[in-house]
Amino acid sequence: MNYNPLAESLNADLSMNGCRILDMLSSKGKAIFFPSKGILGQGAEAKGASINATIGTALEDDGSPLTLACVQSALNLPKSSFLYSPSFGDPNLRAAWKEQILRKNPSIEGKKFSSPVVTAALTHAISCAAYLFLDEGDEVILPDLYWDNYELVFENGQNAKLKTFNTFKNGGFDTDALKEALQGEGKKVVLLNFPNNPTGYTATEQEAETIANILKETAESGTPVVTLLDDAYFGLVYEKGVYTESLFAKLADASENLLAVKLDGPTKEDYVWGFRVGFMSFAWKDATDSQLKAMEAKAAGVVRGNISNAPSISQKILLAAYQSEDYLTQKQEKFNTLKKRYDVILDVFEKHPEYKDAFESMPFNSGYFMCVRPIGVDAEILRKELIANYSTGVIVLSGLVRLAFSSVPTDKIPQMFENIYQAILKLRA
Repeated sequence: MNYNPLAESLNADLSMNGCRILDMLSSKGKAIFFPSKGILGQGAEAKGASINATIGTALEDDGSPLTLACVQSALNLPKSSFLYSPSFGDPNLRAAWKEQILRKNPSIEGKKFSSPVVTAALTHAISCAAYLFLDEGDEVILPDLYWDNYELVFENGQNAKLKTFNTFKNGGFDTDALKEALQGEGKKVVLLNFPNNPTGYTATEQEAETIANILKETAESGTPVVTLLDDAYFGLVYEKGVYTESLFAKLADASENLLAVKLDGPTKEDYVWGFRVGFMSFAWKDATDSQLKAMEAKAAGVVRGNISNAPSISQKILLAAYQSEDYLTQKQEKFNTLKKRYDVILDVFEKHPEYKDAFESMPFNSGYFMCVRPIGVDAEILRKELIANYSTGVIVLSGLVRLAFSSVPTDKIPQMFENIYQAILKLRA
């Protein structure tokens, strides 16, 4: 296949010094590039010119963005918020998010990883990763309890296949099933989501170590491994002994044959669901600065090719929040709200042992969700019964009832479980 010269240059960087990352890219991933010599590149060269007729924005005669005062006053933001953001993302926000990754993952200190590339929220980051690493018919290895949007992103979006393995064994993550799923020849693309949606489970410290070792051993055996880490609910861990960092920290320098891709963002972490800002970061053992920049350019090329760039206004608001001296204090307050709801759930289960006869609680220790498996009744029939006669809405996935305790007022949590219990008894009768 003939590639654009810019793609050829990036591919050469990713092949330098025996680097194996290029072989992990899909055909689209190998062909993609950031158009640094097109409109954007020419516009960058003209930046600072007294007359700049390059980029399709509208400016006042004083050079500030031409904006509606009623819109600006509603946002209380500087006029620069109305301009396009770079396809790579706001450079100051990228730097701030990288600082956060370092702060929230102390063990990654000293390990090299790329600057985050900004996407239009985490779903878009996952879609960009699918573009970069999956060809038609390729498999994505993931636990059998997963977010249903993966089907749209990977199967419908890229004509890839989902290959699932058992999620839980003996009350914890089934690392043996993961190891078994990695057997066989050819590149492996693995997706891990902690805290998990739908179950609200994060690997324990020991499980995280085992998972990292399994992935490293697979890569060191000669099998290329791309590990996609969906860290949407990162940081929301409620129990001791649970791994509080991202697996990205363990995998960043695991092997030259293992590419770790961190997919994260403020959506759930910072409670800004409608802002639609996410990040992609890359790491592998012995990566050079030029190689990491090549991966950033590949990712930015995907962003440029399908949405041009992520929302500028959202990025400006987030940057202002991260620079606020109250940010960490306010974030802890919101964490405490969710932790209190988690504690109330545990208290409800302790006070109502009879619930075990009606439903089984899946392991959970983090995030926004927890799941129960109804005993003796169909989950979908239960869901409809709860809506019709108990004014209680739940989600059914893979035969489980997912409960987003994140959105349930603390004082209504006991009633939620009582409604589920009574509805099951009624349906049995």
